[in-house]
Amino acid sequence: MPYVWDFNFLLQLGPLLLAGLANTAKLWAVALAFGLAIGLVMGIFRSAPSAILRGIGTVYVEAIRNTPGLVQLIWFFYAIPILTGLQSSAWLASAVSLSLYTGAYSAEIYRAGIASVEAGQWEAARALGFGYRDQMRYVVLPQALMRMIPAFGNRAIELAKATTLASTIAFGELLYTAKTIAEDQLRPLETYTAITLIFTAVLLPVSYLCVRLERRVARNNGGAPRD
Repeated sequence: MPYVWDFNFLLQLGPLLLAGLANTAKLWAVALAFGLAIGLVMGIFRSAPSAILRGIGTVYVEAIRNTPGLVQLIWFFYAIPILTGLQSSAWLASAVSLSLYTGAYSAEIYRAGIASVEAGQWEAARALGFGYRDQMRYVVLPQALMRMIPAFGNRAIELAKATTLASTIAFGELLYTAKTIAEDQLRPLETYTAITLIFTAVLLPVSYLCVRLERRVARNNGGAPRD
């Protein structure tokens, strides 16, 4: 007997999905903002002349990038109460773990962007009497950031998909809401199809924009744009 599709129940439960989508967006925005900030600091550390700072940046990046994101999320969910004596919410654990996770990958984007600035720019800044901090602030970062934008766009897309990890500790983002609906209505196929379409509708335009930005940056830098 062929399967009979029925999406009518989702019309009634649409507000629940919208609430889950709103939680996903909130988690994404917070983790992206803090992740980019952490990544900036660690990216500068990774590029610093000080061996100590480079060591700190390297240990952080390698520790986070070589540990599964799900393991980090669960660890923070149980570790925060033990370390602080405060009960950790699913929201806090998700925000902290995803921020640190994003920060590690963002740090490598910053490092690569900084390394892409020509040596002549550094030398010119030094000739003007700039120290390392002012070289970075006024000369290197303004040039490097434009080259980083496409990579940050791709990182933002990956983070949006990574927010689904929060469903494992019962944070009410989109996937967790869908799981609840699917179990209640006994309609997992329709529910997860709807979630797939929602993520596609949200992320596909962003992905297209990232490709356009990457091509524009490549043209401005004299490189060949990707197909």
